[in-house]
Amino acid sequence: MQSPAIGPLVVLVDRDPESRAAAAGWFSDSGMRTVECADAESFLQSLRSDLPALVCLDGSLPGMSGRQALVAVRERHPSVPVLVVGSDASPESAVEAMREGANDYLRKPVDRDRLMSAAQRALRSSDLTQSAPSEDPVEEVSYSGVIGRSSRMREVFRQVDRVAGRDISVLIRGDSGTGKELIARAIHENSRRAGGPFVAINCAAIPESLQDSELFGHERGSFTGAHKARAGCFERADGGTLFLDEVAELSLAVQAKLLRVLQERSFDRLGGIRAVQSDFRLITATHRGLRDMVEVNRFREDLYFRIVVFEIELPPLRLREGDLRLLVPRLLDDVSADLGAGPRRLTERAMEALERYPYPGNVRELENILQCAAVLATGEEIDLEDLPARVREHDGGSTESPRWTVLPRGPNDLGPTDSQDPSMSAAERSTERPTPKSLAELPLTLEDLERWAVKRALRDKNGRLTEAAKALGIGRTTLYRKLQKYGLR
Repeated sequence: MQSPAIGPLVVLVDRDPESRAAAAGWFSDSGMRTVECADAESFLQSLRSDLPALVCLDGSLPGMSGRQALVAVRERHPSVPVLVVGSDASPESAVEAMREGANDYLRKPVDRDRLMSAAQRALRSSDLTQSAPSEDPVEEVSYSGVIGRSSRMREVFRQVDRVAGRDISVLIRGDSGTGKELIARAIHENSRRAGGPFVAINCAAIPESLQDSELFGHERGSFTGAHKARAGCFERADGGTLFLDEVAELSLAVQAKLLRVLQERSFDRLGGIRAVQSDFRLITATHRGLRDMVEVNRFREDLYFRIVVFEIELPPLRLREGDLRLLVPRLLDDVSADLGAGPRRLTERAMEALERYPYPGNVRELENILQCAAVLATGEEIDLEDLPARVREHDGGSTESPRWTVLPRGPNDLGPTDSQDPSMSAAERSTERPTPKSLAELPLTLEDLERWAVKRALRDKNGRLTEAAKALGIGRTTLYRKLQKYGLR
């Protein structure tokens, strides 16, 4: 059945005639024309005669499933936005639908406001998805200001290019200093929201007591010191992109509120009585293993599935082969500009020393090294002697954490940290901690050694439980039991 209204065409695919009729009325009232289909086969047949501006697709159709129909639409008409409406309330269903190409997933029954709000967001996103890039972005040495030509970075650029035009949530994972905010900004600048604000906030830098106020805003007098009303990050990001760096640091209470905002696209300021609407795209980042945090109840599972619709993994600098020689000149130009003067090139032996260094702090550490060297350099070039000692003296060996060749002094002696010299020889370390000659001389019990090994693995893997379990040679479930046994959770 087709409505007589003029305007953008919306195809309603639903096995329930009452649901189709109700939705058709809502869209007609908004000046759109509709076509109603009871199954996937008639829907796909209708695409041969008229291409819709929007599709509302029942996730549980008779015959060909809603998922199969979604895949077929994406293959034939990738620019057409699709809303999937399903009866399954699980977060996995929403994630699966959006991974297959849906713009949004709405749970039945759907009211008018939710459907029309989701439809408007999807229609606004369609303009950019219909336009194809004029050239391959990964052939250049940079992408939206992010420098890199290594195979790993080219793959990151391809992922950014694919996801930028899709108005879905993105999680960026990577170690500190790898450039997570730069990638988030690149997604924003290549999206339909590029003309809107890009609001970035580091959740780890906000005290837990202020997370509510920073994210949701507050009204005047809502707490001591609130002398005037203030808009929060969600409100300021209206029409643009909100980037939450280190999202794993949010408290569980704030995580629950964030989930509601993502579901309803509305929230209350602290101390407010009026709901605030905001249309934003969410990009999050973390250096932690969120899946592991879900397992130990430190991160909400339902929120996890909401924010991990599309995931981008950033490689550490030491694995970006060839990128260092591209990064150094650009960073050095920026450093010299900040200083007002200074060297703008390096000697070859200085560059070779930089190439040997493993960069535990990644690109941010490289920039700090160049700043230090630029201040110390007396000529027009940075030479080897101008580099920090840790860079000059690194022998280019393994970039992994140094292995113990001797026993620790006690259960709290976790060994050298990143701030200590990783090039210290085993002989030098054994001078400080000689290996016991008998069991009687052991400074630890067997239980102490096990507790020490678990703590050391967690430290080396930055709290990532799956990686820590692998390093220990045990299963993740076994690691959970040991964390509980030793009070390390």
